Amino acid sequence: MSFDLLIKNARTRNSIEKLVDIGIEDGRISRIAAGLNEKADSTIDADGKLVTESYVNGHLHLCKVYTLTMVGQEALTTYQGGSMGGAMTAIELAAKVKEEYDESWIIENVRRAVKLAVKFGNTHIRAFADTDTKAKLEGVKALIKAREEFKDSVELQVVAFPQDGVVRDPGAEDYVREAMELGADVVGGIPWIEFTDEDSQTHIDLMFNLAKKYDRDVSMLIDDAGDPGLRTLEMLTVKTIKEGWQGRVMVHHARAMQLYPEPYFRKIAALLKQAEIGIVSDPQTGPLHARVRDLYDGGVAVALGQDDIADAYYPFGRNNMPEVAFLAAHLLWMTTFEEMEILYDLITVNGARAMGIKDFDLKEGNKANLVVANARSVWETLTNHEAPLHVVKDGKEVTGR
Repeated sequence: MSFDLLIKNARTRNSIEKLVDIGIEDGRISRIAAGLNEKADSTIDADGKLVTESYVNGHLHLCKVYTLTMVGQEALTTYQGGSMGGAMTAIELAAKVKEEYDESWIIENVRRAVKLAVKFGNTHIRAFADTDTKAKLEGVKALIKAREEFKDSVELQVVAFPQDGVVRDPGAEDYVREAMELGADVVGGIPWIEFTDEDSQTHIDLMFNLAKKYDRDVSMLIDDAGDPGLRTLEMLTVKTIKEGWQGRVMVHHARAMQLYPEPYFRKIAALLKQAEIGIVSDPQTGPLHARVRDLYDGGVAVALGQDDIADAYYPFGRNNMPEVAFLAAHLLWMTTFEEMEILYDLITVNGARAMGIKDFDLKEGNKANLVVANARSVWETLTNHEAPLHVVKDGKEVTGR
């Protein structure tokens, strides 16, 4: 036997004190054992450093990266202030940047952000592109181009996202349909932005019609404001079950969940599990957040996301998921060693589960998407949140690309 790639002297989350070797062949993990002596086309000496699954970012508005200076800070302060009571107004203010949307400059920003993803070991991204009567298809075209350019190092799942609503923005539905024809991977949605519950349900129904027609997964930003009366999460879970779309839907934000009465939260958690819906929380980009630990303990596929990079909603961000987990440790008060391990799940295996990525865990027979951290433990990895020493995508080293 010979390997395409052999990682020697690796410390894994399972092996802890015992170092192992990881043999990779045809893009998959062939063997995990101590003292592998088989020949390999390429060898990495991990030298006792932590080797884990690569990082997964289930939520990034990739068409908007580095646009903060174009739109100013009014939307930022409106979104994050007043217990998020002005979130809808902030979205309306942020929409101004789309008057200037053009694929030619969007793609340059996208490339910059995706190169950071490679640097920090972020190999899978669900990437949103505004798709409406203002943005038209400029963002979608840029993200599809980047998906092809970076396909060997980062998997981009392109979401056609009607940011300003569907009922509120007549014509947006047609643009989402055109995006599916262009090759977008996921049907997006944001039903809570509509003015009435009836319109929110229409929004969900119309986007599901497209998802079923084109056989696509669904990703929707849900209840992203400080209003405990928002109920589009319940609408979406019920629709998912009725349409038989279990395991093919992701929810993003659901910040109003933090304000739900306990009995209602428990009902929602049960529905999420029944619908097999993944949920991505971004606690660093707003003062409210989904109940991450409760969802995790309840068996829901909950994960963390970057959400934004230097745009109208968040001024920071490096496509660095250990950095996101480091911030979440403080914001969610998850600071014990046990909780750090949970946070690490939320940026690796749980993120993959939420996105529907199969065979992702570091196990024999699974796909070889791995990082060699510049650290010996999860604690040290989150503390320093440095770029990994090596990044492996589908069995090939992509470090420095």
